[in-house]
Amino acid sequence: MLSRLVELDWVATRIGDISLRRRMEPTTETEVYEVKLGDEYLMSSLFTVAEEELSRLTLAALSYQPLDVVVGGLGLGYTARTALTDDRVRSLIVVEALAPVIGWHRRELLPHAAALTTDPRTTLLEGDFFALVRDGSGFDPAVGGRRFDAILLDVDHSPVNVLNPAHADLYTADGLRRLANLLHPGGAFGLWSDDAPDDTFLTLLNEVFATATAEVVTFPNPLTRGTSANTVYVATTAA
Repeated sequence: MLSRLVELDWVATRIGDISLRRRMEPTTETEVYEVKLGDEYLMSSLFTVAEEELSRLTLAALSYQPLDVVVGGLGLGYTARTALTDDRVRSLIVVEALAPVIGWHRRELLPHAAALTTDPRTTLLEGDFFALVRDGSGFDPAVGGRRFDAILLDVDHSPVNVLNPAHADLYTADGLRRLANLLHPGGAFGLWSDDAPDDTFLTLLNEVFATATAEVVTFPNPLTRGTSANTVYVATTAA
């Protein structure tokens, strides 16, 4: 029988102590994996619908193939693994700032990790997504400024609730333009947010990109016995 709570890993990092835990969720009688930064919950395998929809909705905005994709933020791997289920994806670079998170997947501390780490299309890159956008070097160490067909981002809680103050400049007109310059014409940018759609941010996306939408993704919440929601923003560059 699974123990009620097991701490699988704990590491002190530059942004705080990060830990991976496995526990039994009594309301669903299922095994749950959770990531905490200090005392703050970052993610849970109990709620993955919106992370998966981030991939599906963003890639659905692209009508061509093949696709070279970047995912900012590895986490529990749901966004990246969902991207790989799209047969059009030729390559996938996952940018993760914290080496321990990459290690969880390579050590297969998480279920289904091998589906990501053993796929020949996948590259796990330890790096600061926001710094790579800011300095223009991009996400391929071998090709500076390389352009991609889709960039998916799931790191901060929302454009106004960031994990690190250094991330805030991405969610400005200049930051979004720098990111757009790393997309091919007709490429797509997808962003996960824990907040309801932000009209101010959506207006900003429409100023920088050719199109922009905010999709509300709902899912059952067994903890509240109700429904919860996240937002997925999808923006495309001019073809």
